[in-house]
Amino acid sequence: MKPSVVVLAAGLASRYGSLKQIDQFGPSGETIIDYSIYDAIRAGFKKVVFIIRRNIEHEFKEVFVGKFENYIEIDYAFQEIDIVPDGIAVPGERRKPWGTGHAVMMAAEKINDPFAVINADDFYGTKSFKLLHDHLVNLQPDRLDACLIGYRLINTLSDNGYVSRGVCTVSDDAFLEKVTERTHIYKQPDSSIYYVENDERFALSGEEIVSMNLVGFTPPFFEVLKEGFESFINDNSGDPKAEFFLPDAVTNMLENHRVRMPVIETPELTYGVTYLEDKPVVKAMIRNLVDRGQYPEKLWKGR
Repeated sequence: MKPSVVVLAAGLASRYGSLKQIDQFGPSGETIIDYSIYDAIRAGFKKVVFIIRRNIEHEFKEVFVGKFENYIEIDYAFQEIDIVPDGIAVPGERRKPWGTGHAVMMAAEKINDPFAVINADDFYGTKSFKLLHDHLVNLQPDRLDACLIGYRLINTLSDNGYVSRGVCTVSDDAFLEKVTERTHIYKQPDSSIYYVENDERFALSGEEIVSMNLVGFTPPFFEVLKEGFESFINDNSGDPKAEFFLPDAVTNMLENHRVRMPVIETPELTYGVTYLEDKPVVKAMIRNLVDRGQYPEKLWKGR
């Protein structure tokens, strides 16, 4: 069994203001992706598949090609508006990617074993990768199965604006019941937390378990994604900005395929880079981890 990692790196980074997938955060110029791949290798993952867009291919590969080749197998897949299942017509007014669920679909031809899904711009932590790997190696690759690494909401927020999070409903025996995508969660200066929906504000405690897209699946999940995407297209044909979120596909799997998905809680903080103002915070956090010996000053020898 050789679990893989699928890295979602095709996002437009509109709120950040630059191509944050290749921005430098570590003391030797490392990106957040560098730390994720380093942690994945230490956890035991054997392959990484990057999901990117064609218009960032040159910049992305210029930064990453050759960097990991002596450590882990590397592959790429593209997420584009026109790459959809047969029989689906792409609306002419569509301008933005279809969302995280569609992005994971793009890896279907690259994956044969259980696999992790991660965001390119979130720093997950060493323990979280190890927890996920150790669960995936015990799954049967031909049977639909999944797991989720759950973070406490308070450990995932930015001080610089709103974020999107998949808020999890978890059973008493630690299985996922559903994921609700909240696209406008923010923290007040007094540390109170709210989300906005339909112009109404709702309070959150911060103790909610949320998904940061650090999840694991077996290959049959790609069929669930295809099924869900086709339903999404039928339901949103008139909305050119609608997105097929990965949590929506997970909810479909739970409801229609009767899969029990364990939620493995991690105590770690995850540092997302949603806004440019987040960068110095994340850089300081990484510097502290390096000073404490959790990472070397330079991750990759010879680079």
